[in-house]
Amino acid sequence: MLSQEKFEKLILDPNKSVEGDIIWDKNKRNPPAFEFRVKIVSDECYPLIIKGWYNSFANKLSYAIIHLDFGKRIYGLDLGEDHENPDRVKIGRKHKHRWVNDYFNDRFIGDRKAYVPDDITALANDPIGVWEQFCLESKITHNGTMQKPQVLALDL
Repeated sequence: MLSQEKFEKLILDPNKSVEGDIIWDKNKRNPPAFEFRVKIVSDECYPLIIKGWYNSFANKLSYAIIHLDFGKRIYGLDLGEDHENPDRVKIGRKHKHRWVNDYFNDRFIGDRKAYVPDDITALANDPIGVWEQFCLESKITHNGTMQKPQVLALDL
């Protein structure tokens, strides 16, 4: 499993980047939603990707850093959906998940604990603005552009 020390080292490493343009694709399981997956490049060769998910109709947006060796989210941002922590404390519709190598009632917490961030001010309907803030605070340089996701008309 990922130690807290290793997590802190990789999340604070300023030599992480996403190379190339990001293009949102239709989510096949949820047609009004769009998604992308991109590799994070680093000098340390961390096995990381970022998954993005956006649904304009539900006004929900998520960016998640996934550690491929564990297949788990280790850092993420969710906008548009409430969250309840393992200790039953309710967190708002804007919250971040950060890896915690700790236990709660003999269960592994991992990324299930969330908190309200002060550094994300863009709204869910601004995926590019949120992306820029997410990259800045997670110390990821994006060498490319992010395409604006499409907004699909719903069939009535």
